[in-house]
Amino acid sequence: MPTGPQTSGSTLLPSLWDEAHAAGLDEPGRLLYRSNLLGADKRITNYGGGNTSAKVIEKDPLTGRDVTVLWVKGSGGDVGTMKRDGFSTLYQDKLEALKSLYRGADFEDEMVGYLPHCTFNLNPRAASIDTPLHAYLPYTHVDHMHPDAVIAIAASDNSREMTRQIFGDEIGWLPWRRPGFQLGLDLSAFARENPDAKGIVLESHGLFTWGETARDCYETTLRIINTAIAFLDEKTAGVAAFGGARVEPLDAAARREIAARLMPEIRARIGRDERKIGHFDDGDAVLTFVGSNDLAKLAPLGTSCPDHFLRTKIRPLVLDFDPAKGDVDAVLAGLDDAIAAYRADYTRYYESCRHDDSPAMRDPNPVVYLVPGVGMMTFAKDKATARIAGEFYVNAINVMRGAQAVGTYRGLPEQEAFDIEYWLLEEAKLQRMPKPKSLAGRIAFITGGGGGIGRATAERLLSDGACVVLADIDVEALERVKTEMSERFSADMVRAVPLNVTEEAGVIASFAEMAVEYGGADILVSNAGISSSAPIETTELSMWNRNIDILATGYFLVSREAFRLFRRQQLGGAVVFIASKNGLAASPGAAAYCTAKAAEIHLARCLALEGADAGIRVNVVNPDAVLQGSKIWTGEWREQRAAAYNMAPDELEEHYRKRSMLKRSVLPSDVAEAVAFLAGDASAKSTGNIVNVDAGNAQSFTR
Repeated sequence: MPTGPQTSGSTLLPSLWDEAHAAGLDEPGRLLYRSNLLGADKRITNYGGGNTSAKVIEKDPLTGRDVTVLWVKGSGGDVGTMKRDGFSTLYQDKLEALKSLYRGADFEDEMVGYLPHCTFNLNPRAASIDTPLHAYLPYTHVDHMHPDAVIAIAASDNSREMTRQIFGDEIGWLPWRRPGFQLGLDLSAFARENPDAKGIVLESHGLFTWGETARDCYETTLRIINTAIAFLDEKTAGVAAFGGARVEPLDAAARREIAARLMPEIRARIGRDERKIGHFDDGDAVLTFVGSNDLAKLAPLGTSCPDHFLRTKIRPLVLDFDPAKGDVDAVLAGLDDAIAAYRADYTRYYESCRHDDSPAMRDPNPVVYLVPGVGMMTFAKDKATARIAGEFYVNAINVMRGAQAVGTYRGLPEQEAFDIEYWLLEEAKLQRMPKPKSLAGRIAFITGGGGGIGRATAERLLSDGACVVLADIDVEALERVKTEMSERFSADMVRAVPLNVTEEAGVIASFAEMAVEYGGADILVSNAGISSSAPIETTELSMWNRNIDILATGYFLVSREAFRLFRRQQLGGAVVFIASKNGLAASPGAAAYCTAKAAEIHLARCLALEGADAGIRVNVVNPDAVLQGSKIWTGEWREQRAAAYNMAPDELEEHYRKRSMLKRSVLPSDVAEAVAFLAGDASAKSTGNIVNVDAGNAQSFTR
């Protein structure tokens, strides 16, 4: 599984500019092209960080006159993946007019309210707080990036001297200031006083560069970053990172095994008010840092760049673990105290830095967990946010390594960090975010995930915000569904594990894999299935055993593992068995299948009794005759059932439709709808139930 991008300064950034391609684009198109190139490499800027702009001559839709329009990345976008509609467009002359309204640094936030009045052509994309930083630089093209190599210099205690030593007069330096209107004016003043400069380093923040053409700006940005990379490479050559290794990393298998044990336990302690999704990273940069002598000194200092700590909180939690001893139980025993201490310190940070109008304290739990010899675990409200938080902390690790090489690393003072984390404008942005979907933060494990019902169930749960782990013995079908769901939703939200549900070791391993990938589990949809049809006289023992193995033993094995994980997390859980009408209503020539399905239903009843005390709900969906997309209806089963009813195979679907009381066909999506209900909070007070999805069959009435 991927562990996220591992940035390294050992390779200089290549120019990827294609002039033939760029020549066919208009000016905004070249801005977008430049932006996407810059954002594609995490050494240049982190996800969602930095911004780009161009001042473009356009026709005013009201007057028809040529006007200068600032195209600048809008609020909340990502330069690497944004499209053309990700840019805000504002009249440059109106932005200039805002200077006369500015009342000073104490009133800076009110300037954001004026930005919508500067909108060009009714563009709905909201302008970001960084808009004045671009508007008031007297250059056509401007890049603001967060390169690890430059922030390493910006975050060192001798940042100003290092900037001059490395770049001379070509790149200036400004002391730390929170992004906003005043910083835009500061940049403007610097440019006016230093007309030959090509850019500027912002202390503890990042890099600004500029140029008269899109290509010139892009290549200047690369050149300045490469100069910083080369300088740091020279300084770090032959020098042990972070004071050298204090502990050696465990092998990859042992690291994942420990992560599988720790992550559900962490999730249990931080997910009671809001479910969390985890991400694990044991890349080289992480392992070097967590195993170093300087870990205890550097980790408490926190991150420097505002974009970093907004994602990671100001500092991580380092768990006390000695990989040489390997005592995971000791870590688990100390987890409550470790997290409680972090919460207490975060509360102190909030109370000591808060203002009278500060928003209420947010979730005080850690986001980043560092484990010597093992790696880094990050937790957030969804997988993408957890993964990105980890990527940001890798950026922070690279920054600390570089800063220590040229001086002494400095994180932002707590008050400065707080004033950004709890900035009223940042709070307003958070309040504008859409409400989470009903299954956001939930993790579902679906057996038989490569089949029609499994696919439909995955689609339904994903649409409600759940992360899904698909499991199936049919690897080809499994990969096909995984690819489709990843493309439709997000690769972050879907994982696949090949699994034979009758193999105990495989079931245990698949749940451990889910724990590493997502941090735990909340939903089990036990759907693996086969079918068989034969009179009892010709039913072979192998057929009988195969039905029992998959439909009874297999359901037992995955349920047992789910229960173990649910109880460790202490967050409850939902189990849904996909049984069959045949589990309640006998059918001729299918004794093995019907008996195994009946065993499923009774197993679910037993588990509902056992799980209730832990908030684990167990329910059953009983479909009938789901022919569409079903793998079990593509082989001999179709012919066998047709023969049992003395009809052609192609007549079966119509036969089942007419046989139903409602005279309707049952589709995989119908089954998935029932699963979604039983897995979600709408059925929070239901357990031990059977929901028939069979278009009506009196024989399978439960009462």
